[in-house]
Amino acid sequence: MSRCRLFFALSALLLATQGSWAQPRLLDTQLQLRKVLSVPRNSICLASNPVDDLLYVANANGDLSRLDPEAATPALDRIYSTADHGVRNAAGFAIGPDGTFYLTENIAQGTHNIVTLTKGVIDAATGERRWSVLARTEPYPLCGNNFDHKANGIAISPDNRYVYLNSGSRTDHGEVQENKGAFPGVREVPLSSAIFRLPTSGEELVLPADDAALRASGYLYADGVRNAYDLAFDPTGELFGTENGPDRDMDDELNWLREGHHYGFPWRMGVSENPQQFPAYDPAKDKLLPPNFVAIQRGTYVNDPTFPPPPVAFTDPVLNLGPDADGFRDPADGEPKDASDLGMTRSTFTAHRSPLGLVFDAEKRLGGGYTGDGLVMSWTEGDPNGDSKAGPFKDPSQDLLHLQLSRAGGNYQARITRIADRFANPLDAVLRGNRLYVLEYSGTRGIWEITFPENDTAVEELGQIPSQFSLAQNYPNPFNAGTAITYELGQAGPVELGIFSLTGQRIHTLVSGAQSAGSHHLGWDGRDEGGRMVATGVYLYRLRAGAGVQTRRLVLLK
Repeated sequence: MSRCRLFFALSALLLATQGSWAQPRLLDTQLQLRKVLSVPRNSICLASNPVDDLLYVANANGDLSRLDPEAATPALDRIYSTADHGVRNAAGFAIGPDGTFYLTENIAQGTHNIVTLTKGVIDAATGERRWSVLARTEPYPLCGNNFDHKANGIAISPDNRYVYLNSGSRTDHGEVQENKGAFPGVREVPLSSAIFRLPTSGEELVLPADDAALRASGYLYADGVRNAYDLAFDPTGELFGTENGPDRDMDDELNWLREGHHYGFPWRMGVSENPQQFPAYDPAKDKLLPPNFVAIQRGTYVNDPTFPPPPVAFTDPVLNLGPDADGFRDPADGEPKDASDLGMTRSTFTAHRSPLGLVFDAEKRLGGGYTGDGLVMSWTEGDPNGDSKAGPFKDPSQDLLHLQLSRAGGNYQARITRIADRFANPLDAVLRGNRLYVLEYSGTRGIWEITFPENDTAVEELGQIPSQFSLAQNYPNPFNAGTAITYELGQAGPVELGIFSLTGQRIHTLVSGAQSAGSHHLGWDGRDEGGRMVATGVYLYRLRAGAGVQTRRLVLLK
């Protein structure tokens, strides 16, 4: 499955990222680097389509282009535009396990914002893509400046039942944002700083702006996330999201997102309390206010006696065990320090890194110590030698991090290691087999390919194929009620043909036993061993004949 991400409100960070770049640098000798091509400046999202195994690039103007990165001369082939789907200003893009396209858009309506989520579904009978609005929000108040993070990140559940949508905050840290007096006393609102869960089968759903009505709708999944602009599922089906912190020096986060949990914003970021909620707060004595950030320049960190009390207990972010991306500014003396060097942890990343491009090796295709793990990019340039830039202090950033997650009590912790750096504002990333594709925003506007070692024990996409047998592509594909599978055996012998999930879990055994040489035909009706219909999605069918193995993909649409 592919997930695509976009975040806006980067104006302050762009000030810190002026310069020239050559190309990324790999820090692990197992990896290989190749530039695929350069793309237009308004390219914002990457996605991989599991149906045709190609990459897709979304532009801010709504153009969607197809890309075969393995072509002799890779090129973008525009296949959809606003005229097809109606989206004029794309903010996020994702492709579901059945090949359905999802696009988010934020539509300004005076001083309010309306979020739309549009989907494009392939008609199994005609092969044409049909576009419709899955959901939209009621209008909600904009703050009218760069703290309007709006909706962006999208992820589709592995079983294809739900689409998860991030809606960012309308404040930097929960301060009053009145939009020139239009909204007196307004801070965050029900449709901001939250994660929504919507059925993929939905049509013209409406997310209410009223808090009680929104909660009663069942669409609110998690709350208290400042801007979870990147969402991704791990191999076990758990949902994670990255999040950038405020202009104050507070940790950026990686959160294990669960239904009904509140992740603290704006009362807490990382595990640090927002000092503005306390009556004795004096911003003049706050050593964590970098003067080159917008919220500090505008004087929004103030003594604030009307700051509301915290509503519920909060869920902590993932702990960073180091050794990388764990810098922090000491609130006691204002000096940059490294947590792991001091035997400490952070929750999760160095402040202002702006982590994005989050992916997991959900299919366990990566080898070399990366199997089943996570990878994440970061946007901000950083300052590896000092503390002078509007970004991570003494932290190179603009890099690729390896996330080795493990359960720790009721949460996760992660060993985080830098494995590549010197990107030019990397904006998005997607895994395709054992290759990671990275989209840059600056520099040469490149799409880069990083090849990882393959996991030899994973279910093989194309295994050893001896001359004495062959496995054909199923037909029809995608299919609904049933599909036919054909294979040729050059000699008699033991045969096993089974259906598997993308992570290698056996779904149904179609053949197990000796068969004669020749052509064989059989069908699969989309049911598991117990006779239950499986969910819409991409599956593998694998043929073993003697010592040979061949695997192909099929797509079930319901």
